[in-house]
Amino acid sequence: MVRRIVIAAVALYLGLLCYFWYSLELADNTTRSAASISHVAPKFAGPKLCVIVPFRDRYDELKVFAPYMHSFLNNQSIPHEILVLNQTDRFRFNRASLINVGWLEASSLNCSYMVMHDVDLLPATSEINYRFPGEGVVRHITSPEYHPKYHYTKFIGGILMLTMKDFEKIDGMSNKYWGWGMEDDELYLRLSERKDLVLTRTKGLSTNSTNSFRHIHPKSRKRDYEVASPNQRAMKRQRDRLSGLHNVYHAIRSRALVQFEGADVHLIAVALKCNMKWTPYCLSAAQKG
Repeated sequence: MVRRIVIAAVALYLGLLCYFWYSLELADNTTRSAASISHVAPKFAGPKLCVIVPFRDRYDELKVFAPYMHSFLNNQSIPHEILVLNQTDRFRFNRASLINVGWLEASSLNCSYMVMHDVDLLPATSEINYRFPGEGVVRHITSPEYHPKYHYTKFIGGILMLTMKDFEKIDGMSNKYWGWGMEDDELYLRLSERKDLVLTRTKGLSTNSTNSFRHIHPKSRKRDYEVASPNQRAMKRQRDRLSGLHNVYHAIRSRALVQFEGADVHLIAVALKCNMKWTPYCLSAAQKG
């Protein structure tokens, strides 16, 4: 009888000892896991920003852009997602349509505001503000005073920020701009028509147009300025009332979450579609052959 009591007591002691050890180990693992998550993916309060990057075959620039912007926005305590819209079809580059697709993708990520951002422009001073602009405010970050290349009065290209709701109000951007340039000028006309939107520009920096931004576009890469049809130039200078966010025709070929030096990037392969009767210049003269 005594022997049975001793054996039971020893078994109970060993069981309690194992339970105590397991509890300590579980707590330690939980602490280390939480610390790891906190270090890798800091969480910030406030409106979330979606960085929308129209893109095609510029991975050398993206490898610099993604970790740089991730760090820059973390330093301003801004919750954010980086979306790279990679055009994979055979047509000429269409920056505006890719930004429209970016808005559609960003909507599923619960972003409050967006910034359309060239992949070759990096803010070079912490004075540049990416925080929430507020409803009704369109903030041109690369204002003519500070952009390294473009300085005309109506320029709103490069980096432009506004709320998701305000982008929807203006029906996004025109889809008629294939090839390089002038889609932002049409966007300026859209914004000018709205009495409920105010265009503001970065100002008061201690820097200037030579050192406010880093322009990492290599000189060897040529832009597509080709005018492929007689009416293309005339169409580019007109306000487009036919196309926009509501009818950006496209297909998503793939979505992947890719990491660049700790920066998560939503890499989205987009195949745009072209109405050849309306914009036959979506193909270059060489392609038409």
